[in-house]
Amino acid sequence: MKTNYFKTLLAAALSAVALLGTSCVSTPDNHSKFGVPWVYKDTIHSQYPRTVEQATTATRFVLNRNGKILSDDAVDNTLKAKVNEHSVWVKISKVDEKTCAVEVMVRTAMGADIALASELDKQIALQLTVTP
Repeated sequence: MKTNYFKTLLAAALSAVALLGTSCVSTPDNHSKFGVPWVYKDTIHSQYPRTVEQATTATRFVLNRNGKILSDDAVDNTLKAKVNEHSVWVKISKVDEKTCAVEVMVRTAMGADIALASELDKQIALQLTVTP
């Protein structure tokens, strides 16, 4: 009788942890996506000595080369794309007159993909060095 009680208690505890451990992740375009925000790192933050317009052009080029752009918000300077079945968000913001910040976030159905976020950020940086 005690083993059934223990198994029931263990199952209830694991279910509670699973339910309480999940929540929503805020995306750069101010929306929410289901995920576990405190377990996986999913965003790469970088700053480049370029204007917002130059960074946006380079980001569009990189996302088109690697996947498909789903939305392009010129007001907030955010782009959403699909790359290899992964959801990608890029937000470009102005730091000062000659510097911009680029935030690349990649999520999969199972969580985060920091390797793809890092690769896309690296390609954006290289594209910025190629274009004047």
